[in-house]
Amino acid sequence: MGRGGQSLARVAVVVRAGAVPLWWLGVLATGIGVLPPGLTGRRIGVWAGAALFVVCAAVVALVRRRRYSAWADGATRAGKFDFLQDRAVTLRNWRRAHRWWLLAGFLVAVGSSFALPAAGGPALAGAGVGLWLKSAWLGRRERRDEALLWVRTDWAGSGQPVGKRVKGYRTTGLGAGDAVPGGARRRR
Repeated sequence: MGRGGQSLARVAVVVRAGAVPLWWLGVLATGIGVLPPGLTGRRIGVWAGAALFVVCAAVVALVRRRRYSAWADGATRAGKFDFLQDRAVTLRNWRRAHRWWLLAGFLVAVGSSFALPAAGGPALAGAGVGLWLKSAWLGRRERRDEALLWVRTDWAGSGQPVGKRVKGYRTTGLGAGDAVPGGARRRR
């Protein structure tokens, strides 16, 4: 990384990194959460879980969209010596940094099943779906603008591509990196 180059991670990949673990932990917590009858009964718990799934997915998908749009509108072109981080490395770094939060969320979802059966798991799964929807929204924006969005890895170190440390995005053409617009793996 000579000559002032920076390490850059794809914004959509950082957003999408939590979708799969949250989804599967939510599905697992829902399966476990159906077993105890709980204080309210299974039927009320399942209906509450369905409502929480929809609400969490919508909230996570819509929160901070203006901020993403503002950073994308002011993005500058990536430099010649910038290093583009692989999708697998970005996913691994995000999941390592958040493994204890994922475990805590799973335990809370399973623990809440003793009061409201199968309600915590769908909330966790809904958060995963919301992240996936947000990355799909970013992918549509990247296709429209014909530019992939990147953020410096030291700014998004905590896994927040619109956090307080972020000072701007960089762009490349659609062919850069190993992920398609939206953060999915590029098929070769």
